Order: sequence, then structure tokens, then C-alpha cells
Amino acid sequence: MSPKKRTDAIRDGARQAAAQLKPAAARARPLARSTGAAARRQLLRGRAWAAPQVERSSKVLQDTVAPKVSALLSSAARKLDPTQPRQRRWRKPASVATLTAAGGAAAAFIRNRMRNGRQESATGSPDALSNGQPKSTVKTDAE
Repeated sequence: MSPKKRTDAIRDGARQAAAQLKPAAARARPLARSTGAAARRQLLRGRAWAAPQVERSSKVLQDTVAPKVSALLSSAARKLDPTQPRQRRWRKPASVATLTAAGGAAAAFIRNRMRNGRQESATGSPDALSNGQPKSTVKTDAE
């Protein structure tokens, strides 16, 4: 069989099948239209039923789960936040302590110098004590 004869045979078979299916398609067309309309109605019914369910679920999630999620997110943010650089508060007390120590050393130096100066000028004097302060005499009624 030649290719042309083969192609013609296939076309003839397709035409016969289409001729047989046309009455069946004509009978199915109104059924398909009504089925499409029914499917659209069911879709609308399903959406009308699901809308309040989803709304209720969203409110429940907002009232119960959202605060917990928010708390978890804020604690995670605190953990992720880099630590603030430490403030060096020890410098202030250290400077005060250094100043106090320097003042004490200066006072001790001046006191020691004054004591040494009085002892040299008051050597042999009964009025001077070993700590550099003059001896005070207390008069009694018997004198």
C-alpha cells in the first residue's frame, strides 16, 4: 500500500468515527452545561461555608498563638542583639582612690616635715612632745 492510500484510509476512518460521535456529543452538550453550572454552585457554597471557618480560626490564632510567637520573636531578637560595650566604671573609683592616696601621702609628708622642723627648733625644750605638738599644762586649784 502506498503512503497516499494509507493516509486516505486513516482519514476515512476518522470521518466515520466523528459521524458516529456527533449525535452522542449533541446529547452530552446540555448535560455538560448543567454540570458546569452545578459545579459553580457547589464552589460558591463551599466558599460560603469556609469563609466563617477561616475567620474564626484567624481570630483564635491571633488571640492565642500570636502573643506566644511575638514573645518568642522578641526573645530571639534579644539573644541576637550584640552586647553593648561594657562601660568602664572602674576608672572613676580608681581616680578617686589615686587622688585620696596622693592627698594622704602629701598630708603625711607635710606633717612629717613640720614635726621634724619643730623638733630641731625645740630640742631640749620640755614643751615639745615626740609627736610635734606642744605640751599643754593644766593648772589645778592646788597650785
